[in-house]
Amino acid sequence: MVYDGILLGLIVGLFRGGYRYGLHQFAALQLRGGWIFPLLLLAQFLIFFLQGRLDWVASINGYLFAAVYVTGLAFLWLNRHHRGFTLIWIGVFLNFIVMALNGGRMPVSVEASAVLGPYYVDMLREGGAVSKHYMMDASTHLSFLGDIIPLSSPYPRTQVISIGDVVMNIGIFLFIQYMMVSRSGKAAAPATPIRPEEIRTDSKEGRSFP
Repeated sequence: MVYDGILLGLIVGLFRGGYRYGLHQFAALQLRGGWIFPLLLLAQFLIFFLQGRLDWVASINGYLFAAVYVTGLAFLWLNRHHRGFTLIWIGVFLNFIVMALNGGRMPVSVEASAVLGPYYVDMLREGGAVSKHYMMDASTHLSFLGDIIPLSSPYPRTQVISIGDVVMNIGIFLFIQYMMVSRSGKAAAPATPIRPEEIRTDSKEGRSFP
């Protein structure tokens, strides 16, 4: 779901004329502990890759994902002064707290997951975890924070998301808009070229200047 907020933010930012200004802003962006973010992405990729190949990784993947979340929360807190990062932190925290209270896995509503097809639903019903997810039941804590919101056509991607995902993506969207669109609400105007007739010459030293 995080990719949705990024993509939507970039598209809207471009329509608002933020191409040149956004490139400059992103190039100048400085994040505290910026090296943490790519490591978190790498860690999640490794967990996804290894959990299907190593039983011991699959048995503790909930705790591994929880560690990734805690590290991500610390990174977001360090950078909370950036526009939208507080909302991103809140969204990630909501997802983390429901996972932490449910054995390190995100509970998924069977009814909502019907949009993903019978194969996914069958996997949930069989009691096996699908990645970091499991079927929501009567013992689930804070079930309203789980994946309970189904998205399907006309939405471009069929998926089931949580309230935390929604809050997180609002924060991502606001951050990208802040970065791509100038404070005046308009893209930074390109520099106006100097026309030849505007150049005058210093007769004594032969220097030319506007």
